[in-house]
Amino acid sequence: MAYDLITMGRIGVDLYPLQTGVPLPQVTSFGKFLGGSATNVAVAAARLGRSTAVITRTGDDPFGIYLHEALKGFGVDDRWVAPVPGLPTPVTFCEVFPPDDFPLYFYRLPKAPDLEIDAHELDLDAIRDARIFWVTGTGLSEEPSRTATLAALAHRSKAGTTVFDLDWRPMFWSDPAAARPFYKEALRHTTVAVGNLDEVEVATGVREPHAAAQALLDAGVQVAVVKQGPKGVLAVNSDGEAAEVPPLPVNVLNGLGAGDAFGGSLCHGLLEGWDLERTMRYANAAGAIVASRLECSSAMPTPDEIEAAIAAGAVK
Repeated sequence: MAYDLITMGRIGVDLYPLQTGVPLPQVTSFGKFLGGSATNVAVAAARLGRSTAVITRTGDDPFGIYLHEALKGFGVDDRWVAPVPGLPTPVTFCEVFPPDDFPLYFYRLPKAPDLEIDAHELDLDAIRDARIFWVTGTGLSEEPSRTATLAALAHRSKAGTTVFDLDWRPMFWSDPAAARPFYKEALRHTTVAVGNLDEVEVATGVREPHAAAQALLDAGVQVAVVKQGPKGVLAVNSDGEAAEVPPLPVNVLNGLGAGDAFGGSLCHGLLEGWDLERTMRYANAAGAIVASRLECSSAMPTPDEIEAAIAAGAVK
């Protein structure tokens, strides 16, 4: 079977405080959720009715078992999720200070299992046949994941739609200055690139949104999506079509996970063949809905919720 979407990258357990505006040392209760950017994108697309799977690794521990159970509960195929002996499943804590301060604390030592994805273990035929294949910048940060990510991209050779989530996390790179050559190589095999201003600057050396979008197109992609924070999102394609869409008004509870909802909905719009503006409005609405909720994976919206937010012009 050919999947609508296969993602490859991070997975872990999110432990989010159930108290807002409270520093982590004073928090007394937490909620446990499936996490990891690439995994959340697969969950978001599954919530929209898409057949999805994720390629990743967990620890051989109870948290790893929990993640398998959670993936199945969300309707995401876990056949390419395997344990790595000797490495713990990653855990991520956050602090919640609405509307715009959500510090993250990653526990991925001595090494995250998702960075142990090996090229020889990949189902390259399934990757080639998926309607959309999604990879992240974090997957390029260490070996053997780096080689596996680039091998998957090269084998796919731009079949269907290939999305590169620039996903810049400086704490995952031992030498941040070394990232750009690997980003450049990934972009050669990519049809869609998605990133915020910091991420597009890492990938292209350019920060101004329109110039950065053009730099991504010049690097070989067909669609460049540049997230501009409070200014909304800019999307430009190689045919000259452009859309600049403002954010949907929302009372933010937790901004974490909004980008993953955006990503899953972006994939949905691409699969539907929508134009750029409709796709961006839909993805923006999905992200805003998740920003109004505490959790990430279990907060991913349904089509009816997204359409209602678009119709209302805000998240109620």
